[in-house]
Amino acid sequence: MPMQPKIHEQIAMLNRELLAMGARVEQNIGDAVRALIDRDTELARSVIGRDPEIDLAEIRIDRRCLDILALYQPVARDLRFVATAMKVVKDLERVGDMAADIAKHSLALTTVGSVHDSEELAGMCRRAQEMLTRALDAFVRQDVALARQVIAEDDVVDEWHDAIYKRVGRIMESNPLRVRGGLHLLSVAKYLERIGDHSSNLSEMVVFLVEGEDIRHYEKVKGLREKQDEGPH
Repeated sequence: MPMQPKIHEQIAMLNRELLAMGARVEQNIGDAVRALIDRDTELARSVIGRDPEIDLAEIRIDRRCLDILALYQPVARDLRFVATAMKVVKDLERVGDMAADIAKHSLALTTVGSVHDSEELAGMCRRAQEMLTRALDAFVRQDVALARQVIAEDDVVDEWHDAIYKRVGRIMESNPLRVRGGLHLLSVAKYLERIGDHSSNLSEMVVFLVEGEDIRHYEKVKGLREKQDEGPH
């Protein structure tokens, strides 16, 4: 059975590539947030310049996944891992794009002036970063309990987003000169909220990988699933 060790070797390489990509994305998010908070233009430009590395990693991982499917026809846990990898890599690439976008907005904010220096923005940055780190940790350790914790935390990031949106909206209404800066800040808050969503997606895929259970959109489709499972009477 010479094929068995070979597919395990390919899957091990795929896992290493995913982890390396995750580490790059995590660093870019951390640097983008730091550039935003510290108004560090050099660091922001560095984040933007590193984004193509993440895009290239996505292309290579996709190619490896397709090669494994075509050449080895994996089954059971191996097939779930490859299927998971193909979804995880897309979430990671999108988060990488958002890091670059946050860096671009932070550059713009250095020219238009401060709009919103409250703890809400810093708190949302920290929470979004923590969610991504914990989602990646859950993937590395295949820790379902941690993955489910990350999923539950997504609502907190949404609350931060709503609070910032309301406060910045009031500032822009009261002072038209702050509108440009406010729009940049609202974009940053939206990207942070989306990072929380993608971290939740990553965590859902950990549950699928370990338990074989697809919990995406669970509450939305629960009633429809139950109705379809009942079938015609």
